[in-house]
Amino acid sequence: MGKFRGWHIVAGIAAMVLTGILGTAMGLNNTATFMSSCVAFVAVSLWFDSRISRRRREVAREVARETARRDAARDDTDEARESAPGLAFDADSPKRDGHGS
Repeated sequence: MGKFRGWHIVAGIAAMVLTGILGTAMGLNNTATFMSSCVAFVAVSLWFDSRISRRRREVAREVARETARRDAARDDTDEARESAPGLAFDADSPKRDGHGS
């Protein structure tokens, strides 16, 4: 879906056009056709927006779980290094990721 944030609007306009065509084909007057098209626009755009939001939340949860898993594994390896006897650490180790002296 990329960076474009207006997919729910595009889906709503498509539903509005389709409803307008169907309303005209069914013989509804212009007011009824327009009102049904507006209702379809609102319904479809809200539904589509909720689906997009749900997908983004699920992806964010998966990223958070994966990050927590990696952090837990990193903490386990750091504890193993600290508790291993006989290993010397460099006094001038780099200060990346909050590690080092």
